[in-house]
Order: sequence, then C-alpha cells, then structure tokens
Amino acid sequence: MKPRRLFAIVLKELRQLRRDKLTFAMIVGIPIMQLLLFGYAINMDVRHLSAAVLDQARTAQSRAVITALAHTDVFDFNYRLRTPQDVDALLRAGEISAALVIPPDFERRLIETNTNTGDRAPLQIVVDGSDQVVQQAVRQLAAVPLDALLGSGNAAHRANVEIVNFYNPGRRAPVNTVPGLIGVILTMTMVMFTAMAIVRERERGNLEFLIATPVSPTELTLGKVLPFVGIGLIQVTLVLLLGLAIFSVPIRGSLFDVYAASLVFIIASLALGVFLSTLAKSQFQAMQLAFFTFLPQILLSGFIFPFAGMPQAAQWLAEIFPMTHFMRLIRGILLRGATLADLWPALAALGAFIVVMLGIAIARTRKRLD
Repeated sequence: MKPRRLFAIVLKELRQLRRDKLTFAMIVGIPIMQLLLFGYAINMDVRHLSAAVLDQARTAQSRAVITALAHTDVFDFNYRLRTPQDVDALLRAGEISAALVIPPDFERRLIETNTNTGDRAPLQIVVDGSDQVVQQAVRQLAAVPLDALLGSGNAAHRANVEIVNFYNPGRRAPVNTVPGLIGVILTMTMVMFTAMAIVRERERGNLEFLIATPVSPTELTLGKVLPFVGIGLIQVTLVLLLGLAIFSVPIRGSLFDVYAASLVFIIASLALGVFLSTLAKSQFQAMQLAFFTFLPQILLSGFIFPFAGMPQAAQWLAEIFPMTHFMRLIRGILLRGATLADLWPALAALGAFIVVMLGIAIARTRKRLD
C-alpha cells in the first residue's frame, strides 16, 4: 500500500463530496436537525392540553378550582360545556384531550373527602386514553390534593380527583402504539420506494425512452405512483390484522373510514416521494432525502413525543407534514370511533398537501422532459 496512492483516492473522494451539494448538505443538515429537534422541540413535559370544563356546581369554589388548574399550564380550558354529551363529542372529534367535570354537589363532596367521610371524588377528569403521554400527565396532576392547588396550605388530604380513561381504560401501550405504526410504516416505505423507483428509471436510461413517447408529465408521474397504492393498502391490512390478533387493538370506527384515511395518506406520502425524486440525481440521494423527511415526521407527529409539549414553532412545522394529520385520523377512527366528518380538518390538510406536492413534482418533471 502506497501512501501517495491512498492520499490520491482520499482527495478524489473529498472533491466528489464537494461537488455533490446534496450529500454535503445532508452531512451538515442531519446533525443540525437532530440537535434542534431533540434539544428544542422534543419535550416530555406536557403543557397546554386543549381541554373543556363542565361546571355543574357553578359556585365560587368551583370557579376557584378551574382557575387553579388553569394556572398549572397543563390545561387550556378552551371550551365551557353544558352537558356530558358535549364532552363525548369533543373527545371523539379530537378537539380536546381532557375534560374537567365538576358535579352539582361539588362542595358537599369536597367536605366529605377532606373529613374522610365520603367515597365519591369531588372532581372528575375525563381523559382521551388514545394518547398515553396525556394520560400520564393528567394522572400526575390529579395526584396533587386540591388544598395544595388552591394554596390553602393543607395538603394532607388524599387526592380529590377521579380519572376516567376513555378509549383505553386498561392503559395498554400497544393500543396507542399500533395505530401510529401504520403511519410510520407507510411513511418509511411509500416515500422511499417512490423516490428511488423514479430515480432508478433515470439511472437505467428508461426516462429518456419515456421522453420519446406521447406520455405526458402528469401521466408519467401518476403512473409511477398508482402501483404503490395497492402495496400501501396491503401494509395497512397486515398491521390491522396483526394488531387485532396479537395485541387486541380495537377497531371502534368504520373500516371504510380507516381505509379511506389510509388511502389519502398513502397518496400524500407517494406525492412527497415523487417530489423528492425530482431533487435527487441518484438512488443514494433519494434514500438520503427520504430519511431527511422521515426523521422530523416521526418525532413531531405525536407518535413518540407529546404534540402538546412542543413549542409553538415546532407545532407549526409539524402541521406541514402529512404524518401529523394521519396520526389524528387513524387514532381517532380506530380508538375513539370518530368518523371522517368528525376529523375533516386533518383530511383536508392531507388533500391540500397532495395537491401542492404533486403540482410541484409535475412542474419539475415537465422541465426535465422539455
């Protein structure tokens, strides 16, 4: 081994990396992205959960409790409700993560609890059990006695709050994880397969052959996307069957809604893959770009880390990615029994993403074909 020849090869590789602007950008961009996401956006300390209040007592003391809980910053009481049915509707639609219910005999129950003469909790917090992190945050808050929250200085009494866990009363982790895995698997496979498949056509010289045919850019783009739709639906079916058979994950909503939401998300992921293929010049670059989009989606979508705990800027960024909206759809339909009509904002966001990504991809493809 000659050091001179070895140095020549090393120098050649460095020059090639310098000319490959995309790879160089990934070398710098991935560490920066991970540092910002884990250091700034990812936060297990849940704050500002969207919540509702059903105050049936309507007394000065009940209002003081609401104010005290609001000052903890765990809840943002965005809704004041009149009936228990309103709580069910908002939870099912995913508009709130929890609801504080104060019964009409709140003050009598509070006295009985403080004197250890009653067995009914004066307060009730109804929690969306489809998000396990939210469950944990609410349970930690509920463990604090009301006297401590109200600043009366007497925190010796037991906790005064009853937790009612909707949709996952057993607090089983697979119930929360398996629906989210559908989004993770589809994102990873659909984006990468599509991006690499189109770039592979370019590397093998097939794209030049297609240019000579009457195929339009729209037909070319959609023709490359549609075969993967069936593959994505097969993956959804496998996850649903295995989740039901192995982990007993319920399917409370309509199967039609599950597949309709999955179909829209599959098309959105494929559209993202087609767009990335217009940026990449090789299959390796396509794989790099797919990973570059996959990492922030899995971290910011609410699959692992609580969406409510992220800073406002990170939440705005998360709204751009299709996986964030699909998490709301699939968990809402499978676990809460929601319908597509209940979750129409997430469905509309995915539709807008498809239009934008496919439009850009077709426009860029036309420039390459002209």
